[in-house]
Amino acid sequence: MIKIIKSVKEMANFANRIKGRGHTIALVPTMGALHEGHLSLVEAAHNKANIVVVSIYVNPTQFAPNEDFNKYPRTLLKDKTALRHFEHITIFAPSDKELYPDTFDTWVEEGTISKKLCGKFRFGHFKGVTTILSKLFNVVRPDFAFFGEKDYQQQLIVKKLVKDLNYPIDVIICPTIREYDGLAMSSRNKYLSPKERKAAAVLYKTLIRAKKDLEGGETDYRRIIVGLSRLIGFEPLIRIDYITIVNPDTLIEIKEIKKEKVLVALAARVGKTRLIDSMIVQPK
Repeated sequence: MIKIIKSVKEMANFANRIKGRGHTIALVPTMGALHEGHLSLVEAAHNKANIVVVSIYVNPTQFAPNEDFNKYPRTLLKDKTALRHFEHITIFAPSDKELYPDTFDTWVEEGTISKKLCGKFRFGHFKGVTTILSKLFNVVRPDFAFFGEKDYQQQLIVKKLVKDLNYPIDVIICPTIREYDGLAMSSRNKYLSPKERKAAAVLYKTLIRAKKDLEGGETDYRRIIVGLSRLIGFEPLIRIDYITIVNPDTLIEIKEIKKEKVLVALAARVGKTRLIDSMIVQPK
């Protein structure tokens, strides 16, 4: 039977009891609307720790005023059903007041990586992410924390957060899970109309095109980016936020393509829905 905890105090007490018995805890932080990508993280966590805590919380502090906080899917009962096949699962589903009482005014912010890529378009987003993760880490006391590679910039920030603040947590990154046509799984895919969903497949095709170019020996950054932009440009329902080639550790843009691994990263709006994707490539 899956246990659902909604109180910070109860969650902390539960974690303390588990740790007191010498057992390990794995945390899978989510905002709910679970899909196969989330479940792959739960599976990996289940194989690593004695107890898996899946946090389900739509965190208001990582949404800008013009973003989709109010319409973000909240499907706790369906999420519980999706987790029914796993043993030793605890859902932590706190309310806003539990995590952000009226007196709350303390923040955790990473100052370098969070300013790049999506940080230029989603002001305050990563500040909200690092703050809520810090709170979850303190309450749940995980030995392991699982994240998907799809949110590449986020997982870099999480690793830096854990290192800089000396959290005794092993951050484990799992591969991106994709739809039949390559589209990276995301809770926001549910927003897409049939036409938008069909158009969104070009995002993965763009990454594959970049991989082909880089592995084929193309070294001209501008030529690659122009070609990728044109490919997406054939889809009138899509508007590009960015397409870039960066260092996979620092996210600094790489203008001179050499033999070192690079990250091809993109963000685009399909209709009103913002989607991200990326791929690490080894140029030849």
